[in-house]
Amino acid sequence: MTSLSAEHGRPASRGEAPAGRFAALLRHRRWLLALVVVALLAEMAAAMAATAVRQSPTSDEPVYVVAGVEYLLEHDLRHNPEHPPLGKLIIGAGAVLAGPDFDAAYQGTQTQAGRHLLYESGNDAQRLLLAARIPVILLTLLFGLVVFAFARDLAGPAGGVAALALYAFSPGVIAHGSLATLDVPTAGLLVTSVWLAWRARRRPRLYVPLSGLALGAALATKMSVLPAVPVLMALVALSVWSSRRSGRAAVASAAGAAALAVAVVWASYLAVDPRLHWTTPADLPAVDGLRRLAVHLMPFPEPFRDGMRLQFGFEDLKWGGFLFGDAYRGTLWYYVPAALLVKTPLGTLALGAAGIAAMAALPRLRPAAPYVLGATAVLLAVAMTGSRDFGIRYVIFTPMLLAVAAAGVTLVRWRWARAAAGVLVLFVAVSSLRTFPYYLPYSNEAFGGPAKTHLHLHDSNVDWGQDLRRLADRLRDRHPGEKVWLVYKGGGVPAYYGVHASDPRTARPDEVHGLLVVSNSWIAKQDPRLVPLIRSSERIGGVGHSITIFRRP
Repeated sequence: MTSLSAEHGRPASRGEAPAGRFAALLRHRRWLLALVVVALLAEMAAAMAATAVRQSPTSDEPVYVVAGVEYLLEHDLRHNPEHPPLGKLIIGAGAVLAGPDFDAAYQGTQTQAGRHLLYESGNDAQRLLLAARIPVILLTLLFGLVVFAFARDLAGPAGGVAALALYAFSPGVIAHGSLATLDVPTAGLLVTSVWLAWRARRRPRLYVPLSGLALGAALATKMSVLPAVPVLMALVALSVWSSRRSGRAAVASAAGAAALAVAVVWASYLAVDPRLHWTTPADLPAVDGLRRLAVHLMPFPEPFRDGMRLQFGFEDLKWGGFLFGDAYRGTLWYYVPAALLVKTPLGTLALGAAGIAAMAALPRLRPAAPYVLGATAVLLAVAMTGSRDFGIRYVIFTPMLLAVAAAGVTLVRWRWARAAAGVLVLFVAVSSLRTFPYYLPYSNEAFGGPAKTHLHLHDSNVDWGQDLRRLADRLRDRHPGEKVWLVYKGGGVPAYYGVHASDPRTARPDEVHGLLVVSNSWIAKQDPRLVPLIRSSERIGGVGHSITIFRRP
């Protein structure tokens, strides 16, 4: 039977029916793609929400929350000057919407002020903390769309889905994306800037300014982004030059993007205090040489430059580290790659390596190498020179960009390439789901999984104070009425959760009897006051793979 044209009721030509079927198929594929993207982000949202609800404050969260609340309610920059205000404004917005009681007259340190806001001002600490975490969760989901779009630009819809799946099931991103901290917002904004710089190859007038704004937002969240500024300027210049414009236009575009980034930093400080009242802290570390010159030449507000001096002071300290069972003072140059090897799912490592090879081999992907691989390599190299071996949170941009690189595998025309990629993505998903809800202490199967992470790493890689609430539940359910000795690392107040304990480090060893509860980061430090107590105790359990419970006779 002859088909009719829907528009005029006339017989359809031979080409119209196949064209209609193709359009319907295309619409069907678009709907299917959208459903897959929504499903992956919904899974990630559920994982982060479940994690955020149960976890007690990590070490840094109370400070960021009180600083953000103070910025919004009192327009006062005095707390936490070592980081610019934008990320804390976002965190504080969530907390302020919860309607906290805030004591503006409190004069303690930033750590004391955070504790005062959460635990001493009549607020529901967990409710307020969850409200502060929600904006970061939402940002983390938005950055998932950036990873998807970046990978789709490079490798098509299949590559976008593969990259988004690796991102959505990344234990590190889930762990830190569910906290009211600055690491994931900074990394996500940085990846966004790289993606927009890549897009500037085709539409520089639109995407160069957007890339500069995203870079500025990252810089207005953490000043550790400063080494990325010349990298992004180079990428912007490369994109403009690749769009067949002159070298002079490329340089001007890079300078314009940098100027926009500086403007965003200024705007973030002025949003807190339009008059920019600021008093330099009396205990600010002195800097000299090139550092002093850099501080004075940077075109940023005085609070930012004083924050740089604080960060330089932190870098000059010798912090304690722990890697593969060895405690040390100072830093190890290979700590960052070693920690990433432990904390990254095996499937992501395999797909990332294959994606890097594909990016080098395939002409379609080769132009993206400076953006995806070059930026990652430079920023990792800078991170490896840092003095704080505390966790992969400082390089959380790595699993994001590694997911984008992995998308290139879907373009390889070997017979089993896509099937193998699918199996590896499924392996990552299973590995991630198995660690639920303990994402912070995740390690991959080659290193024994989350239960063994504390044997290899410490601090925010495994134990950042997140399980105090779970500890309270454990002691109440299994050890009611028993004497508890506690050494805890984190931002929570044990008594608030019902953990009433003594500190064994302040008692004679012969006085310590009963339950000895120790955060695994303290065990890793091999404190001479704790080592003999632990050696003479029996391990009887653990909480969240971050706290160990001993019984001491």
